[in-house]
Amino acid sequence: MLKKIVLATVASATLLTGSLSHAAADTPFHNASYDIARELFGEINPLFVEHWKQQSGKEVKIIQSFAGSSRQAQDIIQGKKVDVVTFNQVSDVDILAKRGLLREDWAKQFPNNASPYYSTTAFLVREGNPKNIKSWDDLIRDDVKLVFPNPKTSGNARYSYLGAWLFANEKFNGDQEKVKAFVGKLLKNVENFPTGGRGATVAFAQNGQGDVLLTFESEVINIAKGDEFKSANLEIVVPEVSVLAEFPVAIVDKVADERGTREQAKAFLDFQYSKDIQQLLTRYNYRVHNPEVVEATKAQFAPVRLINPNEILGSWDDITAKHFDNGGILDQLLAEGR
Repeated sequence: MLKKIVLATVASATLLTGSLSHAAADTPFHNASYDIARELFGEINPLFVEHWKQQSGKEVKIIQSFAGSSRQAQDIIQGKKVDVVTFNQVSDVDILAKRGLLREDWAKQFPNNASPYYSTTAFLVREGNPKNIKSWDDLIRDDVKLVFPNPKTSGNARYSYLGAWLFANEKFNGDQEKVKAFVGKLLKNVENFPTGGRGATVAFAQNGQGDVLLTFESEVINIAKGDEFKSANLEIVVPEVSVLAEFPVAIVDKVADERGTREQAKAFLDFQYSKDIQQLLTRYNYRVHNPEVVEATKAQFAPVRLINPNEILGSWDDITAKHFDNGGILDQLLAEGR
């Protein structure tokens, strides 16, 4: 009888220990990403799970969410528990830092301004490029209709707006009234303002709205060369001058420390800089920093002169306050165009 009790106790202890070990191993961390990154992180996440298992001997689970990066940031501020962010707009990370959710010097925690990869704004046009779209100048013509996400909810769209602004700023030698008039005409030509990049893609490629889709170069190439919209024979136009679009990453310190996920969260973001993942990123047509990968893929990308918005328009705080806050230039131009 005693032997049975001992065996039962040992068995119970083993089950309890196994359960606790399993729970610790499966403690998830949450990665919040921008709207059109679904396929990308659909590949990266399982690769990291395997990488982490090899490095630590532990299992890890990644909870993943997608939305416009500005919408993600607002959800996090309102209480959504996220351990890491992989966004497409620096200002959307900055606002989290201002709310005390992560450290103010987050951009110094990882290489290249905490941007493992980058892109620019390019144009997707219909088969044969019937409107002969070549540059930003063509987007303000009366016979051209545009589709891109709402800059209020999408970091992607903010880069489209800034690409137009920076182009016009050069064209008109900084004459602000002429720049505003140019960007105002472009905004007036927008036929659909979805909340995120995926909605803009569907509106243009599936629903037939607009003559031009403005989105990241990576997404333009993915749509044109992918299987989903292959039958539409959509074409890629990369303007000679466009905006530098960095893709920032950060640990949401408050959440990661509360949940004890900092180690795996940091490893996940470090993983984005590894050569293998840098190569994977180029398969999704993102531009990367790894010198070997850059050299091997240089023929993949069209030549374009990229303008860093911070060098022309100031800090992201300045840009956001002037252009995107309530009552800013974006709101003013949209109101004028109605």
